[in-house]
Amino acid sequence: MEHEPLHSTSLTPREIVAELDRYVVGQSNAKRMVAIALRNRWRRHQLTDEMQEDILPKNIILIGPTGVGKTEIARRLAKLAAAPFLKVEASKFTEVGYVGRDVESIIRDLTELAIKMVRQERRGQVVEKAHEAADERLLDALLPTAAGSGNTRDKMREHLHSGDLDERMVDVEVAEKPAGVPIGAVGGPGMEEMGNNLQDMIGKMFPGRTSRRKMKVVDARAHLFNEESERLIDDQDLAREAVRRVEQSGIVFLDEIDKVISQNNAQGADVSREGVQRDLLPIVEGSTVNTKHGMVRTDHILFIAAGAFHLAKPADMIPELQGRFPIRVELESLTQGDFVRILTEPTHSLTQQYSALMATEGVTISFAKDGVEAIARIAVEANGRDENIGARRLFTIMEKLLDEVSFSASDMQGVAVEINAAYVDDRLSDVIKDADLSRYIL
Repeated sequence: MEHEPLHSTSLTPREIVAELDRYVVGQSNAKRMVAIALRNRWRRHQLTDEMQEDILPKNIILIGPTGVGKTEIARRLAKLAAAPFLKVEASKFTEVGYVGRDVESIIRDLTELAIKMVRQERRGQVVEKAHEAADERLLDALLPTAAGSGNTRDKMREHLHSGDLDERMVDVEVAEKPAGVPIGAVGGPGMEEMGNNLQDMIGKMFPGRTSRRKMKVVDARAHLFNEESERLIDDQDLAREAVRRVEQSGIVFLDEIDKVISQNNAQGADVSREGVQRDLLPIVEGSTVNTKHGMVRTDHILFIAAGAFHLAKPADMIPELQGRFPIRVELESLTQGDFVRILTEPTHSLTQQYSALMATEGVTISFAKDGVEAIARIAVEANGRDENIGARRLFTIMEKLLDEVSFSASDMQGVAVEINAAYVDDRLSDVIKDADLSRYIL
């Protein structure tokens, strides 16, 4: 069987950056690096199979405070590439032997995401056949055997398609799912995989069980359509394609990588941090992970790590892991001008979101230029005075600014509200003046 292209697009680095600019403000260096990494994947697939094996991805570390766009850049990149994408916090993992998740679960989770992605695509390819098969089964249930042929069946099919029969009750035979088995009582690495394997084994022991259920035609049609869609999909072929995509185009975003760097010579809570790095090493370096859908090689998965690196620096990582992240990019802290752009420029920006939400209640909200600048100024002040949480500060300020409108919107139909500098001052001046209050609220 001929494989479909790994990427839905072969955008140039310049086009990738332009696309990322629609959602993330600033950070041009980080965008350039991830754009090059994505384009190099496309370039690699133009080469011979033998040379492809030798060209490994150049993994990236994004360095910068929270809220400056690290996660969003990686997430949008994966969407552009139509690639399986998983975001995980490195601090969730512990060295083997301690209670916690083991690092191989990253690849198993990524494979499950790829299975869902490919299944969705395959379902889209069989929609027409699945609808036809579901309708035939429904007509069999609706019509007595004696009347189930010729013109009668055609007329019934017309009524079915027009929705005339939607509220009618019908008895249909539907497949039953095997009961779930609770595995959560026992913790520790490997238990999730054991639970999944046990679920699969039970499903194979009791295959094809069905039961008759009475339901409305509209519900029965949807239920049977789902069954027929699944029946038309080859699960083995689906698993092969999903594994291939993980191996050749998967992207893993390892957030908080700085939290697994020991700063105190492995004392106290640091005892397993270096162990987590050593466990991550074979996954990043290239190894084979056993999943319930088959063996998955990690050699060509792109790893993008990120962290604030306030207390540690990339050079504090174990040397072997450092060598697997050759590209390091420092992201800039956001300025007042950046906050103004974040509020107004991106597709579905914050100001557009709040305007659209209030419009559902018949309330018109508009943001004046001086109002947006006032919000941006307050965000910069709050980040400078307290912890710098980047663009996330805007969420806090906007919620506080608009809490009265949000609460009363259902009683304000037809009202227009302009968010200008005076409005922002009126709503937030007391909070800004009181440093202690500001620390709690903003």
